[in-house]
Amino acid sequence: MVRELTLRQVGGSIGATIPKDMAERLHLEAGDRVLAVETDRGILLTPYDPDVEAGLAVAAHAAKKFRNALRELAK
Repeated sequence: MVRELTLRQVGGSIGATIPKDMAERLHLEAGDRVLAVETDRGILLTPYDPDVEAGLAVAAHAAKKFRNALRELAK
C-alpha cells in the first residue's frame, strides 16, 4: 500500500506521521522503534530488530573495508 505522509518539524528534527489505519495494520504504537534504511529507491522503514541493525552495521563495515574490490566488481 502506498500512502502520502506529511513531514513536520519536531524540535530540531523532521518527523513523519503514520496514518492510524496503517499503524494498526502494522501493529505499531507510539514509542515503537523502527529502522530507517536509505535505499537507491528512497527510504525503507522496517520494524526495529537488533539482529537487522547488527547485520546492517556489518555490511556497512565490509562495504567500507572492501570498497576498492567492490568498485572493481561493479565494472
